[in-house]
Amino acid sequence: MNYKISTILFFCSILLTGCFGYPRLLSYPFDSGGRSLNSFASELNPQISGRYIVFTSDRRGSQDVYMFDTLTRNLVDLPGLNSFDTIASHPAASENGKFIVFAASRQGRTQIMFYDQDVRQLRNLAGDVQGEVRNPTISADGSRIAFEYSNNGQWDILVYDRFGRKLNIRQDPG
Repeated sequence: MNYKISTILFFCSILLTGCFGYPRLLSYPFDSGGRSLNSFASELNPQISGRYIVFTSDRRGSQDVYMFDTLTRNLVDLPGLNSFDTIASHPAASENGKFIVFAASRQGRTQIMFYDQDVRQLRNLAGDVQGEVRNPTISADGSRIAFEYSNNGQWDILVYDRFGRKLNIRQDPG
């Protein structure tokens, strides 16, 4: 077994907690057509959120975001999410799978993208940010998105709401 396939199988044999607190191993069959969780392509940055697994893959010739539903055992259709001129990385999803965030690199500039499945809309979440951004994550209910931001070499964490407004997080515990 080559390194690429063994890495795929490692990431796709994921431990989840069942109803009684016992881990259970999820093992999904390999699909050479790229219609399932496992394929011949590189599957990167897997994240578990509720019943969903989001990850990036280059199975269609560009690095795109995919979502796998562990209950139906199928990929979720995400129209309008991916484009050939964008390199996607580090996806995360809300617990119900309705919202997805990821870093998208296009023409040398990385942005934090937000996707709403209900309206099939993709938008740049933090278009006003001048500097580098990476590694977004989203709250379980999809209301807040945090990501790393660097301007002049120092990395900080910014928190936005899903409408693209920067949230001011209190620093003092009182």
